[in-house]
Amino acid sequence: MRIAVAGGGPGGLFFATLIKRADPSVEVTVFERNRADDTFGFGVVFSDRTLAGIYEADPVLRQALTEHGRHWDEIEVRLKGERIRCGGNGMAAVVRKTLLALMQARAREVGADLRFSTEVTLAELADYDLVVAADGTGSKIREQLDADLGVEIETATAKFVWFGTDYLFDGLTFVHERSPDGVFAVHGYPISDELSTFIVETDEASWRRAGLDEFDVTRPSGESDLLSKEYLEKLFADQIDGKQLLANNSRWGNFRTRRTSRWHTLAPRPVAFLGDAVHTAHFSVGSGTKMAMEDAVALSAALTAQPRDLAAALAAYEKAAQPSVRQIQDSARPSLAWWEHFGRYHEAFDPWQFAYHFLSRSITDSRLARRAPDFVAASHQGWVDAHGAEPLETPFENRGWSVPGRAVEVELGHGIPVRAGGLPLGESGEGPWGGVLAAPETEAGLPHTFSALAALVRRGPAVVAVHGGTPLTRTLVTEQARLAEGLPTLLVDPDLDRDKALTAVLSGRTDLVGVSPGWDR
Repeated sequence: MRIAVAGGGPGGLFFATLIKRADPSVEVTVFERNRADDTFGFGVVFSDRTLAGIYEADPVLRQALTEHGRHWDEIEVRLKGERIRCGGNGMAAVVRKTLLALMQARAREVGADLRFSTEVTLAELADYDLVVAADGTGSKIREQLDADLGVEIETATAKFVWFGTDYLFDGLTFVHERSPDGVFAVHGYPISDELSTFIVETDEASWRRAGLDEFDVTRPSGESDLLSKEYLEKLFADQIDGKQLLANNSRWGNFRTRRTSRWHTLAPRPVAFLGDAVHTAHFSVGSGTKMAMEDAVALSAALTAQPRDLAAALAAYEKAAQPSVRQIQDSARPSLAWWEHFGRYHEAFDPWQFAYHFLSRSITDSRLARRAPDFVAASHQGWVDAHGAEPLETPFENRGWSVPGRAVEVELGHGIPVRAGGLPLGESGEGPWGGVLAAPETEAGLPHTFSALAALVRRGPAVVAVHGGTPLTRTLVTEQARLAEGLPTLLVDPDLDRDKALTAVLSGRTDLVGVSPGWDR
């Protein structure tokens, strides 16, 4: 079999290594449009919990991280002069150029042919039995292919830019600073003994007020936005001890989440896709390179298992690799949404609650406590210090309506909340009353729901019960009510157990949770 790999990033190189190891008779040629020592970006990061399968497939990544990488266990959140740490988050990172050099050497060692400064078209690869498109989110092979792969793309509203810095963070660090233009945040982490990655995010309004929209994005790839570099160096000077930011194709963008239902086609010729060419997940979950390398493991295994039936092998590849990618993308969406709204949280929460809200965006209190018991205990103490009781046992009162705790029995009528803790929900009448609002099924429906919320607020309810929709849209509606409109919320979710209820209240996502009679308090 002759296989052409378009793209010499970690996914393409790892696949070339694995397939040659599995079957030395396979002819594998990797075509990379950039030079061997070219690379955009600075470092790649991996979670300890996700590396077992990659380590088992080949030792090259373990070697890179052990001999050249940096490892840490704690995440640090910096906000309003405080530094809050959360342990139990083992991660490692390495300079991208170092990783690529080791992977190039490993691929050559097992017999793969690597050709750099060579951009290929699908037509030029007609002599190969299989084309593996590992050429990134802007995949030229995908664009040249006349096939319906079932692609969906969502573009985030937050702006981000990728720099490096000669300041060394201790580990994964999230830094939040307010400038006269708005709130800016950093994802920083060490990638060597001399360098850290420094990713900045902000909302579009702040970005424009700061004048950071002046860079001409039509300039050739490789040119960096030096105006933004200067602005951010000044803004974060105290956080990085006056060190400099390092540019490498550093320009602002909006993250695009790509979902693709089919990762291969047999016509007009066999093509298999892996990595960013068919799926992306927001960098805050640190899984892009990991997913590409796991795709490589799955594709190599499928081809090795069924070498004479390409159609069956590619179908098996999709079946094996897609579920974990979907799971990561589903968990990445709440994380991405957090970064689209972090300015609101910055203003609303004390540092302890801000950190807890951030670290619980895709994990519950009990799971977080298993990783970082001290952090969770401190978060609970922060609530007790402010309210005098544990979250679910804290009394609540507003506009003449009160309940002894934050878990409130809700009565449903035809699936819609009609009463909560003795409070009538729906139309206003004599005495205190509560509003009811259905969250939309998709985020596209949020503007309409927010308009209905604003109208409801003007009528003066004691609380608004939010139901329906999805876990993410319900949360976004409750936060809009609490943090933007100043209206207390009652989150109604039939799947809410005590752990999820506690997390929702302690994090500040809602004031109250609706429960059924007999719910275990």
